[in-house]
Amino acid sequence: MRNRGCCSDLVCNYGYIVGIVFLSVWINGVRGSIHEYKNEAFIPRFNSFFFHGGSEGLYASKIVDTTEDKPLNGKSFIRFESITFRRTEEISNKQNEMQQSTGLVEAIIVEVKDRDKIGGAYLNSDAICCSPALANDGSCKLGEVIIRQDPDNPGWPKRIPTPFEGKNNDANMELQTIEVNKTGMYYLYFIFCNPELKGTLISGKTVWRNPEGYLPGKMAPLMTFYGFMSLAYLVLGLLWFLQFVQHWKDIIQLHYHITAVIGLGMCEMALWYFEYANFNATGSRPMGITLWAVTFSAFKKTVARLLLLVVSMGYGVVRPTLGAITSKLILLGVTYFVASEALELVEHLGNINDFSGKARVFLVLPVAVLDACFILWIFSSLSKTLEKLQIRRSMVKLDLYRKFTNSLAVSVLFSVAWIGYELYFNASDPLSELWRRAWIIPAFWTMLAYILLWVICILWAPSNNPTRYAYSEETGDDLDEEGISLTGAGGKVAAELSTKMERKERKASIAADHLFGLGEDLEEDKRE
Repeated sequence: MRNRGCCSDLVCNYGYIVGIVFLSVWINGVRGSIHEYKNEAFIPRFNSFFFHGGSEGLYASKIVDTTEDKPLNGKSFIRFESITFRRTEEISNKQNEMQQSTGLVEAIIVEVKDRDKIGGAYLNSDAICCSPALANDGSCKLGEVIIRQDPDNPGWPKRIPTPFEGKNNDANMELQTIEVNKTGMYYLYFIFCNPELKGTLISGKTVWRNPEGYLPGKMAPLMTFYGFMSLAYLVLGLLWFLQFVQHWKDIIQLHYHITAVIGLGMCEMALWYFEYANFNATGSRPMGITLWAVTFSAFKKTVARLLLLVVSMGYGVVRPTLGAITSKLILLGVTYFVASEALELVEHLGNINDFSGKARVFLVLPVAVLDACFILWIFSSLSKTLEKLQIRRSMVKLDLYRKFTNSLAVSVLFSVAWIGYELYFNASDPLSELWRRAWIIPAFWTMLAYILLWVICILWAPSNNPTRYAYSEETGDDLDEEGISLTGAGGKVAAELSTKMERKERKASIAADHLFGLGEDLEEDKRE
């Protein structure tokens, strides 16, 4: 089938990509709410030069614990640490060493809904920096960013100036902490208006914190969610284990596959919970736990899809082995694991607000294509399995597979609808204004996978009557769908089997007649 081998050429390329991503993360470190700047340049925009310093959802500060050992407890803030601006020597040499200020860089913190208060939009101007004409009108101060203060929130948007002095190449920003007392999505920009500062670089770091810890606002609910899902998988695992032990004599190979998926799910959820908890406590993503969580997540997704596929093929029900298809399954599984691992690494390792749109799209597309391959192969296999069961009149198994097919079809419909909602959500919220609802997007896929696993566990639960779904040696059960056909040579084989069965039935009938004395009655009839 075409869909089984459609992705075989991606393995080497994506193995290379995973290696590059891992190496870059290892070199640069795993960052989170601690945003680091390493001699990065400013970008020209209108009449200004700006650098995006970060953006995160922050909740308002709660009641502060004033004890000296926990001065940050309950606070939400952005802290500037060791921020340095470095201009070129050529520009520095042109300055007067007696002047106190020979250039100005401003740090601007703004809530996303107040973005129209930055720049001259309210003055019918596209300018970000104050021009001589606007300065003459008294609307702003020449050489500074135009800011219109929020009357409902005095002092915001926040402006923090850092001047260059004399001929110094460097300007060091003062160590300070800006407390946040209003819930919102906050953006940090570093801006300068003087064209002579072109070529200036920024280095240092800023630390962002919510009242409960360093997790960004859009990620904070996920820690609770993963904790809940860890318990949910634990409950499913205990129930499955009890059934497994109770009916261990009737266990089939498929039950071991289901057990493996449950175990991987438990490990995945636990690792994500501990990864988020550590991130929340330290502000940096722990590389070791994150890599384990990413790997377990990619491996579990792969095994879960392969489980759905082998179940759809009727493995253990209408066919005892997978035969020649095994190699194709392994190839598709390895390809999906590599592509999924690369995507997970890009999404979860690195700065939270990295603008890696193109790289992410490049990695999302192969995963989407592979998912489509899985879906096509699954439903194609289900169709053949249902047809076989209907021909053999295996009504119990047929009913089982119909329930499974209906559940799978409903999950696919929900998935398509959710993808549409996700596309709409991302398109209608480019600035993350709906950040408090963003956690629902990844949570949906985790819940859907969990529900599907429940369905499989219920339908294929171990029991004292395993024959309701176990493989039985009926005529044709051991014939591969890709092996013997129903015409030609296959017809001859079927005819020979039918003749042999008739002979056996005739011999059995004669033996039974003699056994019950019917043979004597026949002899008497002949005599008469």
